[in-house]
Amino acid sequence: MRCAAREWTAALTEWCEQQPDMVAFTGRCLAHRAEIMELEGAWRDALEEARRAHQRCAQVKNQLAAAQASFLQGEVHRLRGEFAAAEQVYREASRSGYEPQPGLALLRLVQENGNTAAAAIRRVVGETTEPLKRARLLPAYVEIMLAVGDTQEARSACRELEEISARYESGMLGAMVAHARGAVDLAEGDARAALLALRHAWQVWQELEVPYEVARVRVLLGLACRALGDDDTGALELEAARDVFQQLGAAPDRTRVEEIYRPAAPKAAGVLTAREVQVLRLVAAGKTNQAIAAELFISEKTVARHVSNIFSKLGLSTRAAATAYAYQHGLV
Repeated sequence: MRCAAREWTAALTEWCEQQPDMVAFTGRCLAHRAEIMELEGAWRDALEEARRAHQRCAQVKNQLAAAQASFLQGEVHRLRGEFAAAEQVYREASRSGYEPQPGLALLRLVQENGNTAAAAIRRVVGETTEPLKRARLLPAYVEIMLAVGDTQEARSACRELEEISARYESGMLGAMVAHARGAVDLAEGDARAALLALRHAWQVWQELEVPYEVARVRVLLGLACRALGDDDTGALELEAARDVFQQLGAAPDRTRVEEIYRPAAPKAAGVLTAREVQVLRLVAAGKTNQAIAAELFISEKTVARHVSNIFSKLGLSTRAAATAYAYQHGLV
């Protein structure tokens, strides 16, 4: 499907470039090219193509098409960690009448404002009725609900995505379903079921040549392997994900994987579990329970339990004391 889309877009672009008077049409064509480039991981080229699309659409006063091109720029900026630039173009898109979700909600999530992200994604899903438009929103809905600890809502959204996927023949929809199902299974503590879904998602994303989604799945695969005690395979998956994020320029994702991947210090190994050491490091970095949950793909309730266990095992009573312990024992 991706190959056909790529070939169609390339052919259409060549034709459009031979029609200099068709400014509006070529603008939309450039926007389609930008979408393909983003999926392929050519983010710098995608950003430039989206800017060209915006200029051409604005030239003929096609405000909505220009706004869509602004949104595409916001997506690339967000993935690269250029949050101020992403915020600006999302706002430009919104002013022109283009819905900036789920991009803006995902931006709020990575900025550790989970409540704002959840409110935004709930609002837009609630007012969207067309199935394929809902399918575009539901993966982000699942991700944000898991980040704020609402696994029940995440599971419900996953089921709806499965129902939509069953009605349409689309490899990409199938990959989105498997990806979401694996993330929910993992958050609910069923690592074995998560692995089955995530392996399928990984295979399809690989076939579709979508490197960013491949890397995101590999993060979850690494966490699932760790949850089953297979630390070696978990480390390999996380390393592979980190390398892809590095190549793409996905700075926020790379940083998150590096924090997860960092091995436990020997002095703490006999006292805390590997997961508790991860949580302790993030506490020492000043993260809230909500932010830690988003970073480790677990529920906020699970984070609270880990924090309680850390305090109990180390004889501590405050996050400040836990931070001091982490520094004293070389964990940060």
